[in-house]
Amino acid sequence: MDMKSFKALLTASTFLGAAAVASAAEIEVTHWWTSGGEAAAVAEFAKAFEEKTGHTWVDGAIAGGGNTARPIMVSRITGGDPMGATQFNHGRQTEELIEAGLMRDLTELAEKEGWRDFIRPTSLLDSCTVDGRIYCVPVNIHSWQWLWLSNKAFEDAGVPVPTNWDEFVAAAPALRAAGKIPLALGGQPWQSSGLFNVLMVALAGPDVLVKVYGDKDTEVAAGPEIARVFKAAEDAREMTQGSNVQDWNQATNLVITDQAGGQIMGDWAQGEFQVAGEVAGEDYTCLPGLGENEIISTDGDAFYFPVTDDPEVQEAQLALASTMLQPDVQVAFNLKKGSLPVRGDVDLQAANDCMRKGLEILAEGKTMPAVNQLNTEDTNNQLNDLFVEFFNDTSITAEEAQKRFVDIVAQAD
Repeated sequence: MDMKSFKALLTASTFLGAAAVASAAEIEVTHWWTSGGEAAAVAEFAKAFEEKTGHTWVDGAIAGGGNTARPIMVSRITGGDPMGATQFNHGRQTEELIEAGLMRDLTELAEKEGWRDFIRPTSLLDSCTVDGRIYCVPVNIHSWQWLWLSNKAFEDAGVPVPTNWDEFVAAAPALRAAGKIPLALGGQPWQSSGLFNVLMVALAGPDVLVKVYGDKDTEVAAGPEIARVFKAAEDAREMTQGSNVQDWNQATNLVITDQAGGQIMGDWAQGEFQVAGEVAGEDYTCLPGLGENEIISTDGDAFYFPVTDDPEVQEAQLALASTMLQPDVQVAFNLKKGSLPVRGDVDLQAANDCMRKGLEILAEGKTMPAVNQLNTEDTNNQLNDLFVEFFNDTSITAEEAQKRFVDIVAQAD
């Protein structure tokens, strides 16, 4: 460990020690982690916070995922009933809350502990920064760019486990003949748009996604590369027929129980495989970038701390922010969550086959911005509406859907 890292750890340890002997406080922490794997992961945060600081974690889990939980969280903060800490995805989701002065500035703590020295990639911290000030703690790197496959489902169908998207599409008839759903997809709106975005990166490339969502390039959005993605989405729509579940983890369970061949989902799905006792590389296979374009998107979760006048809660907020970035806590949390740590200096010898693939891609610098870093919530909601309709209504052609897609991009902020 270099001297800079040592000083950062020493500072953090001193801070935590001081917090532990000061007056203890209860702090309500809201989040939308309610599946088996997510609950196991967030319990690691709660345990570490209470053991290291002496404060009390009051769990405020809100079921239904981010689309359900986020409006409730925002309403509480704007309505004068803020929690002590809350999960959001880092990116543009909290811009208005920060501009309204409702989120606590963490810059002093971040500089004292040297967050910029060990958080990797630094774009994670940049996504917490507004006008040069830091307002959140990134706690993981979550990438959407994964295809999860049931090895036994393909064995039952008499075909090899695919190594890329095209092979997966080709195996779909055999899976159907064996009574399997080729591609599991839940009914939550963000799942449909997320699937499409992963197809865009895998088949058209990350530069195309950035041009479309980052530059709002309608010419690219209307062009042949995106047309190819919509054709692939038509294939995916056919493959998802019969996947009559709602929540993302229910779709993951179809893969775990070998009822479905695969699922396009972020690496948070890996937490569900782990809770079920599945072994990466044996029971299931993971294909980063759908086996077509191996890359890690820098999605992820972050914690924000609403402004409060209570000095005891203020102290507990800083203690929690510091705890979440401690090396041992980063390891314990991310191994359960299925995500990658934000620290570049932690020991992950316990990482499984899929996490190692992710770490290797990350080490090679093959990263791209998350959609949440490029789009506003309004734009994302419009995309959600489009793709829910597209995946539910087979009468909508790829060409029609692409035209509506272009209109959304043209109107985006």
